[in-house]
Amino acid sequence: MPFTIEQVKALVREYPDFPTEGILFRDIFPIFREPEAVECLVNHFAEKIRSLSASVDVVVGLDARGFLFGPLLAMKLNVPFAPVRKRGKLPGKVCQASYAKEYGLDVFEMQEEAVESGQNVVIVDDLLATGGSCKAAEALVEKRGGNVLLNAFVISLAGLEGHKKLHAPVYSLIEC
Repeated sequence: MPFTIEQVKALVREYPDFPTEGILFRDIFPIFREPEAVECLVNHFAEKIRSLSASVDVVVGLDARGFLFGPLLAMKLNVPFAPVRKRGKLPGKVCQASYAKEYGLDVFEMQEEAVESGQNVVIVDDLLATGGSCKAAEALVEKRGGNVLLNAFVISLAGLEGHKKLHAPVYSLIEC
């Protein structure tokens, strides 16, 4: 029996005090134990993206959970998938953008040929928290001359206001 998007949302599990005390961890992996739930999630995001005023040319997924559904979404939309990875993980010519983490800076990279000038992009990841990593991904797309139409997440932690750091609109399936 097919899943509804509300049933997909219900699969997300909460783990208090993980990985450290005071953190409420939201686990999306139970969704991937149910193939029909994954299909529902991908279809939901695809419908949202198709409703945008411009067509999408590339789906960009963030290291690492954006790789879980980013390629599936790209395949559903019949567009290329481009990974954004941590420094030193991609071969060839790459562009870089740094972002602040809890304990210092980190660097994201994207292969230069992944996004071409003028292409419309959707960035996907599992979670929007402070917005730092997605802001770096936006910067990578913009360095290549691309246009970010939407940042799409399974979960957004609204209290951290990560959406305020981003240039493009944000869509989240679950807002906490």
